[in-house]
Amino acid sequence: MKNMKKNIKNLGDIFYYTLTSLSTILIFVIVYFLFGFDLFLSLIISMAIGAFFIYKQSVNEDSKSSKKLNRLSPEKEAFYKSKGMSKEEIQFFRETMHTAKLKLLTLEKNLHSVSKLEAIEQRNNTIQLSKALFKGITEEPNRLHEVDKFLYVHLPSLTDLTDKYLEISQHEVKNKSTFDILDESASTIDEMCQLIAEDYVLFKSDDFEDMAIEVELAKKAIERDNGHTQSIESEEL
Repeated sequence: MKNMKKNIKNLGDIFYYTLTSLSTILIFVIVYFLFGFDLFLSLIISMAIGAFFIYKQSVNEDSKSSKKLNRLSPEKEAFYKSKGMSKEEIQFFRETMHTAKLKLLTLEKNLHSVSKLEAIEQRNNTIQLSKALFKGITEEPNRLHEVDKFLYVHLPSLTDLTDKYLEISQHEVKNKSTFDILDESASTIDEMCQLIAEDYVLFKSDDFEDMAIEVELAKKAIERDNGHTQSIESEEL
């Protein structure tokens, strides 16, 4: 199956580059014969356009590969098996966490894009708490079911909300209604950040008598223990 996929990809690449070559030749013919450019200039124009197409294809391939789940290493496979996980459970866990990683990296970028969102992030310590929770889940994969709200509701929703906030904030023309929407969105984002802090506390603590106190302590503790933002980009799944 892997060989078949590889062959299909190779055929696709061959088709793309063949089509690009034919397009480059066609552009040369049009520029040289129809528009009357001299031979040298026609070659330069057609080759430049062909190079642009190839560059775009390369950028797309790099973008796809950066979002692709890496192959499972023998060490990580042994770790999962030591937790009693089946092959299907391992695959499901890795795919779930890979999706969460991409969401979290997008969220981090969004929250540091504008001052309003950055202030909300700093007040709630959202990124550090989220990354600490992410690492905690990877260390205890059997507890995946305990963080379903974080993985399937809070993290995706917060990422989408920040996407929408940035989209609206970039509108060149803003009226009162636009600013009202931005203020309301910021409040919702703040509340969602609070929910993620609660997700972290629920995962880390067995004492839920006073959630508000626990959350504030967690924000301060994670900031004290991690002076700089943790990186999850190289986290192996």
